[in-house]
Amino acid sequence: MKKSTKILWAVSLLVLLALILFGVQRWAASRDSSSEEMLGVLLHDMPGDTSGIVYVDVTQLRRSPFAQKLFAWAPKPQADPEYTRFVAQTGFNYEHDLDRVAFSAATRGSQPVWFAIADGTFDQKKIAAYMADIGVVQKRGGHDIYSIPASLPTNVPGNALANGTAPSASPQISFTFLRPGRIAATNDADLSVYLNQKKPIADPVQWQTRFIRLAGSPLFIVVRQNASTANSLAAQAPGGFQSPQLSALLGELTWLTFAAQPQDDSLRIVAEGESPSDTSARQLADMLDGAVILAQAGLNDPKMRQQLNPEARTAYLELLKSADITRLDREELKAVRVVFEITANFLKAATLPKPTPAAPQPASNSNAAAKPAHTGHK
Repeated sequence: MKKSTKILWAVSLLVLLALILFGVQRWAASRDSSSEEMLGVLLHDMPGDTSGIVYVDVTQLRRSPFAQKLFAWAPKPQADPEYTRFVAQTGFNYEHDLDRVAFSAATRGSQPVWFAIADGTFDQKKIAAYMADIGVVQKRGGHDIYSIPASLPTNVPGNALANGTAPSASPQISFTFLRPGRIAATNDADLSVYLNQKKPIADPVQWQTRFIRLAGSPLFIVVRQNASTANSLAAQAPGGFQSPQLSALLGELTWLTFAAQPQDDSLRIVAEGESPSDTSARQLADMLDGAVILAQAGLNDPKMRQQLNPEARTAYLELLKSADITRLDREELKAVRVVFEITANFLKAATLPKPTPAAPQPASNSNAAAKPAHTGHK
């Protein structure tokens, strides 16, 4: 082979490799930017008093073998007649047509308010026709906004809602198409307020920093802590983890994050709490360490061994042994990180029947029989 031919082949090979690398990088960047872009839109449009967000990459979770086990393990909700009708008329089924969703939550007084953005395979014409039949369509801010009651009355036929026969005071859900394949929705009174906001949420950098930190997880939650969220979290803690001291320490956390990352044979959970107080972070880490040790001791107690199914006990010990509690220094904020693994054994253990307690033994009559009868004296 001539030298010039060899050089030509070498150059061609290098160009081919460069194109392949460029394509891989663009593909990876597009995957990352899809979540970053969606979260950027949510950050701009979500309520200014948002206290928490949830992000779920449904497509990525569907591809995970362990996530599939988790979906199979989770109880299946009963088919709702209205949802069945919706699927039949629109062709949209969240189980395979929803790609990703970003959800923000706030509280106004005692009422929860949410705003969400969802990507998926939507047949806009069919969905619009279905919504026009059961709800109200309004033109606001250049968007067709569809509104329906949060729960449809079973005795309202066809397009009766569009004719104004439904109670106007009932909670509403509104949504609109932002573009093909993306919708925005809320349970607030006016969706268009979110779509035409001039000012984004306060401190967007604080939210963005945590979005970036959690971007590799297909499911994560970010909570900006306040008194109500702290009290709610403490109230929902398992019985062994409830205490006034724990409630006080949780109340001093300014941010909470939770992330789930499916592995080949487990689900890795990472939870973090951030506090401006180093003392509070250290006390919280010590308390959680102590709770894990006490839980392990309780599972090794002879009475507990008799009460628990052996497989369940092994799975719970496996979960506790995987727990890793560490403290992190992030300049002005001090973080406590808790990492643990949920395995298939744990999922199985959660469905195992509890052992039937032994029936109480009847009292023995031997002593009564041996006892001499009482005789009176004259």
